[in-house]
Amino acid sequence: MKAKFEHISSKKGTESFLAYALTVPYFEFKWHYHPEYELTLITHGNGKRLVGDSYDNYEAGDLVLLGRELPHTWTSEPIKNKKVSAIVVQFPSDFIERFTGLEEFKRMKAMLAAADRGLFFHDAHAVCDGLEKLPALSGVERVMALLAILNQLAVLRYKKLSSEYFQLVKGEKTESRINKVCQYIQKHADEPLSLEQVAGLIHLSRSAFSKFFKRATGKTFSDYVNDIRISRACHLLAETDKPINEIAHATGFESLSYFNRVFLKKKGVTPSQFSSGFV
Repeated sequence: MKAKFEHISSKKGTESFLAYALTVPYFEFKWHYHPEYELTLITHGNGKRLVGDSYDNYEAGDLVLLGRELPHTWTSEPIKNKKVSAIVVQFPSDFIERFTGLEEFKRMKAMLAAADRGLFFHDAHAVCDGLEKLPALSGVERVMALLAILNQLAVLRYKKLSSEYFQLVKGEKTESRINKVCQYIQKHADEPLSLEQVAGLIHLSRSAFSKFFKRATGKTFSDYVNDIRISRACHLLAETDKPINEIAHATGFESLSYFNRVFLKKKGVTPSQFSSGFV
């Protein structure tokens, strides 16, 4: 799969690394990569996280370390009067390698090597407070704080995200295609969507598009669309008093029976149980 290159070195100026708080109405699908390591903490919001060939849900507290040139994106649904936010830290290899050659940083070095596949950290609450404070720091204090955070992470349990078989194919054409398709799906998921219709956006046949989309997202087209629709349905079930059949129709499902079947498969409970809090 191809992804867009992001120039981070031009953004950090004279600082050794980039650390910032990001708050936006929603996370737009933007498949990209860069030569820096990246540590991302979701502080508010939920949605889907794509790293290499992995495809997972995320929510507030989600903490991921990405290796160099590993393509990724976080996506979420626009929700009126609500925003999503994250703390993002991006640091180059020449910065961190000044320390990882030391014996005291042996565990950190092993963790960074494993991050080539992306790492999701379990029970990372202990480092979240330090991460949220990091963007406001400067100078030596800022560098020491990042090293302390990475040192804490090096002893935590983590899960590798992307499979060992994933290979990055660099280039702008495929990156442009997948971003165009996924942004269109996000915008029109509550409307009837056909394979032919979406394939036509990037001038591919049904079969060619199906193969392209599966390689790009790790999902079939229909499964990807249903993930988005169920996510929106969960929000409506939790935040409104609308009847389930109305929610099914509003989120793009053609029938209540199909909505119930897909919802149960993806969430492990029925829509009625979800809305009643039995989750």
